[in-house]
Amino acid sequence: MDPYRTQYAEGAMRFLFLAAILLGCASTLAAQSPFTSVPPDDLAKAHEALEHDHPDEAIAILQKLADAQPHVKGVQHELGLAYYSSGSLMKAKQSFEQAVQEDASDMESVQLEGLTLYRLGQPAAAIPYLERVRGWMPNANADASYVLGLCYLNARRYDDARHSFATQFGEPPDSAETYLLLGTMLMHANLEELAAEQAKKALQISPTLPLAHFMLGEVALFKSNIDEAIVEFETERKMNPGYAPVYDRLGDAYLHVGKVSEAQQALTKAISLDTTSTGPFILMGEVLLRRQDARTALLYLQHAEKMDPSNYVTHTLLSQAYRRAGREDDAKRETDMASKIHVDNQLKLEPLK
Repeated sequence: MDPYRTQYAEGAMRFLFLAAILLGCASTLAAQSPFTSVPPDDLAKAHEALEHDHPDEAIAILQKLADAQPHVKGVQHELGLAYYSSGSLMKAKQSFEQAVQEDASDMESVQLEGLTLYRLGQPAAAIPYLERVRGWMPNANADASYVLGLCYLNARRYDDARHSFATQFGEPPDSAETYLLLGTMLMHANLEELAAEQAKKALQISPTLPLAHFMLGEVALFKSNIDEAIVEFETERKMNPGYAPVYDRLGDAYLHVGKVSEAQQALTKAISLDTTSTGPFILMGEVLLRRQDARTALLYLQHAEKMDPSNYVTHTLLSQAYRRAGREDDAKRETDMASKIHVDNQLKLEPLK
């Protein structure tokens, strides 16, 4: 079931709205408005179909009501929910637009219109709708605040994005934590330079803030500024010694500059703190191959393969380890596997014709 439909379809506003219709409130107003009353049985059937994850059945019922003359009040709202649930976003957009035209105070339709526009790849158009929801109920919905923040990022309105994420996470907008939070969102959007700026602002407010130096190290590593990355990761390590990923990144950075012994020490700590991540096991395998210890490298790489059988790098390193251990058949098998994964990944990246 679509998580957005579940969240909003079961909301209190919609429940009260449906209750009013089923109690006959709409019929008492029919003589005074261009809308007709809702046939209770039909609406109840559509509601039940939607609740049981049968949006197509609900759409068939609601579309008949939508085509009725005079118009049935509230049906476009319900039809929008059904289309949204089925993934028919253009039709959902049209229904929500009509619902808002019928009732400008229909908060749920306004919010879902914004979310639909975002999902259609129109974040700039989504902003006014989501801002209206925030104006009505500033702390009502974390999803809307998150999507609004993403829309602001897309529009390069970074201060507005920070305020939106602060609302979502319940943090003061000008706190060090919120600046770092914005940096994290920018990292997810592949805006590393901007993320580093936010991390630096966070450190100006709180010089001992955990994970800020880690973010700066990741940006430096991404830009191949290895010495700078090591400095940032080492600073984070001293402030945050129980954080496993910092040792993983340190191992990677040290390996880049040929400091194999330092890399092995860092990766040992990473694995000691977290045995569920494949990265340190793969890197440890590479370290041991550089130290000409193929048999021990196999232990780490085989473990990594069990955790993630589809990792191209793991199979490539396994092929090297098996070959150095004199196991040519196993080496060939791993080479073939790596090639297959590489080809499959390339096919997935090809645009649809």
